[in-house]
This record gives sequence, C-alpha cells and structure tokens, in this order.
Amino acid sequence: MTIPAPVLVTAFLGTRRLAEGPMADVAVQAKASLDTMPALPLLVFNDANGQVVDLDLRGSASEISARYAANPPDKAEDAPAHDEPRGKGRPKLGVIAREITLLPRHWDWLASQPGGASVVLRRLVDEARRADDARGQIRQARDAAYRFMAAMAGDLPGFEEATRALFAGDRLRFDQSIAIWPQDIRDYAARLAFTA
Repeated sequence: MTIPAPVLVTAFLGTRRLAEGPMADVAVQAKASLDTMPALPLLVFNDANGQVVDLDLRGSASEISARYAANPPDKAEDAPAHDEPRGKGRPKLGVIAREITLLPRHWDWLASQPGGASVVLRRLVDEARRADDARGQIRQARDAAYRFMAAMAGDLPGFEEATRALFAGDRLRFDQSIAIWPQDIRDYAARLAFTA
C-alpha cells in the first residue's frame, strides 16, 4: 500500500512568506491571516512546479484542514487482486516485442556484446533515461522558478535580467539581479531555481 505524499505549498501574503508545508496546514494559516488582513493579496504556490494553487478557504479551520488533508487509500485497493492461477512456462514480465531498424554495422556491434541485443539495448536506454532525468530536473526547477517569478516579481526591477540568468544557469548573475527584491520572494525564487 502506498500512501500519497502531501502536496507541499508556500503561501505569500503580499510580499511576505506566510507559511509553507502540507497544503492542509498552509490553508488553515492562510484563512487565519486573511481574516485579520483581508486587504493583502494571498498567493499560494506548489513547491514542486511553481504553479499558483487556488485554495477554497470557506468554512472553519477544521473544515479547511479536512478538505485538504491527504485522503487515505480506499480499503478495496488494499485487498490483493485475485488473478487467474499461473500456468506453466515463463512468467509475464511486461516485455513488449517491437521491430527496430538498424544499419548492419549496428547489428554487428550488438551481436558482439555480451547478453545479446535486447540486454544491450535495454542498458543503453536506461543510461540515456538517467542522463535525461538530470537535465529534466534542472529544466523543471527553472520552469517552476520562472512561474513563481512571473507571478510575484514580474513588475520588480531586474526581472528580465534575472530571467535571462535563470535560464542561462548563471547563479551569480541571478543573485545580483534579484538583490533588491523583497527577502522572502528572493529566497523562494532561488530555492525553486537552484535546488535540482
């Protein structure tokens, strides 16, 4: 049984970071702050992707907390599935046979590798996926930071230069460009941008 991790968010009231953590906790704190300071704008951001999260803050604190608490898995999902009895032969491994087209020199090289063509191709694909995962995480972090910056700092001085530095991966120029921004906005933008 896998229990889903709670969605982590960060709330800003004006330019000040109000709260961060699981959505249920942040929603309750956001409601309390809006009750005392309704004139300030409230924005909540998903820490994983930098997108604005719309919260329904109607009702009491316990109602809000219940609304955003992680839902426990359904008991029916916990029960093991009753599959047909296993027959003789090799078990199903989820292998899908498809045709690929290679040049003769590629087939010659694959034939000379230990384990055969299938083993080598799976290994090469796994290595390429791991390399792409690192680049993908960096790209996702930059996209998340950009979404946050566009929402919270689009009108602040240095925004364009900070954006160029962000996508160039230039941390020093990024930090210089956002140096005059409010502290909480500066810290969160840098955290999103450079934690991958």
